Amino acid sequence: MTTTTEKKEMNVVKGLDLERYMGRWYEIASFPSRFQPKNGVDTRATYTLNPDGTVHVLNETWDGGKRGFIQGSAYKADPKSDEAKLKVKFFVPPFLPVIPVTGDYWVLYVDPEYQHAVVGQPSRSYLWILSRTAHVEEERYKQLVEKAVEEGYDVSKLHRTSQSDTPPESNDAPDDTKGVWWLKSIFGK
Repeated sequence: MTTTTEKKEMNVVKGLDLERYMGRWYEIASFPSRFQPKNGVDTRATYTLNPDGTVHVLNETWDGGKRGFIQGSAYKADPKSDEAKLKVKFFVPPFLPVIPVTGDYWVLYVDPEYQHAVVGQPSRSYLWILSRTAHVEEERYKQLVEKAVEEGYDVSKLHRTSQSDTPPESNDAPDDTKGVWWLKSIFGK
């Protein structure tokens, strides 16, 4: 018998085509995280396949006209499994990257065209709705949110990410080289 406090096991994408998954993904919505600025806009991730099969990760967001970013790497949690369960490792703080932080990155859903994805992790503390485009139609957004609900997420915590009609390029804004965005996010600012 299942009680309301038990959480069902998550369904994770099987047979993820990592090469098709590479490229830029825009954050359409996410659970607020202390690793991201509260007022961040135009948040996105760019994934590049490395020759050794790992993935280079570049996460970017803009806050107050400045670009905050962090780079890391991702790799399959179990190389023998066909499940899209990845580990992502970043070194923090971004302005002096010395402390490794590793987290789970589970692809819970990707559409057949690899245009939309829902990403989470086993504790359900983090959730991202991603798209290849900066905006998605409302009906499509609702379908993606429903995928998260099906995996046991409390979507009332979901926060829509503001995206510009013309997303900025990385070199169009000054970088936050002091890591102010990161320090603010740690303290909930």
